[in-house]
Amino acid sequence: MKSFAKWYPVIAMIAIDMAFAISNILLKKIVNDGIDRLVFITYRQSISALFLSPLAFFLERGNRPKLTLSILCHLFVSAILGASVTQYLFLLGIEYTSATFSCAFLNMVPVFTFLMALPFRLETVNVKYGSGRAKVVGALVCLGGAILLTFYKGVPMFHFPGPESSVARSAGPRVEHVEGDQRWVIGSVALFAGTLCWSSWFLIQSNIGKKYPCQYSSTAIMAIFSAIQSAILSSSIDRELSIWILKRKSDIFVVLYAGIVGSGLCFVGMSWCVKKRGPVFTAAFSPLVQILAAMFDVPVLHEQLHLGSLLGSIIVIFGLYILLWGKDIEMQQKQDKEQLQEIPQEKKDQLETEFQLVKISVEPEPALSNICSTRSV
Repeated sequence: MKSFAKWYPVIAMIAIDMAFAISNILLKKIVNDGIDRLVFITYRQSISALFLSPLAFFLERGNRPKLTLSILCHLFVSAILGASVTQYLFLLGIEYTSATFSCAFLNMVPVFTFLMALPFRLETVNVKYGSGRAKVVGALVCLGGAILLTFYKGVPMFHFPGPESSVARSAGPRVEHVEGDQRWVIGSVALFAGTLCWSSWFLIQSNIGKKYPCQYSSTAIMAIFSAIQSAILSSSIDRELSIWILKRKSDIFVVLYAGIVGSGLCFVGMSWCVKKRGPVFTAAFSPLVQILAAMFDVPVLHEQLHLGSLLGSIIVIFGLYILLWGKDIEMQQKQDKEQLQEIPQEKKDQLETEFQLVKISVEPEPALSNICSTRSV
């Protein structure tokens, strides 16, 4: 059972990425319906806070540490990087480019997280060992697959009858060709900035997990901070009350799903994975979001899949496997070292004494060795 327990974070991250893939598909409808981005984030984070607060109160009531000012500051910054700003930038990128293109930027999160974790010593690389070389090679392979996904579109893999897909419509020029190019550049910059913020969140969450190891409570507080931040920004930009009204029932369902699952359970699961395996391991699963989203987009929504996306996804999966293989070897070496350190000093002295006795019994006596040498002469 213990050997299977090490796969719990892997199973959790696959389930989280599946939920994120469904959320990204639903976000396309929110963007097309014209709902204000900050209003959507406010609703989403408010629902997440309402859903997680009772769970945090009952499940973590006995082992919750003291909430200090330092922890609150970390959670406030975590809300900015992981919820408010990141979600706004990605929604802006989806609106100005396309959903498929925005998902491609998620493939760069593991590499950015890995590189940003090195100066803070949250991740170490020793190229003298195979685990360190595997982590470097895996990160570079993931980066190569991400570049291929982003810059090489390729020929379409399927031909669907009927009207043009929603991704193609969203990727085309909005008003004029020049304006469409400008919007595409703005959307690309927003997605790149959102990727940096998302990578930074994993590092912040790693520090929070050590000081405040309560996933439900920390995620609930982060959601409250994010809802307040988004509401203040939305009210300062547009004070019309009509933007806060959801006109369609499907929009209410999307907001509920994004709040309960996307910003609630998924963030709790990621916080737990960061605590168990570290920020780089958790971020390494980000490329799976695009792959899983394509599994829904192509057969259900008839979204087009291009050759570049297929090849890039294969390379990303291969690089992800190498990176996780290096992390697994490093984790095993760390566990062996910790088990060796846990051996009592008396036991170590006893083992050393037994080793010396065995060594003496094996070595020949000096007198006997001299006689043997004389006879040989």
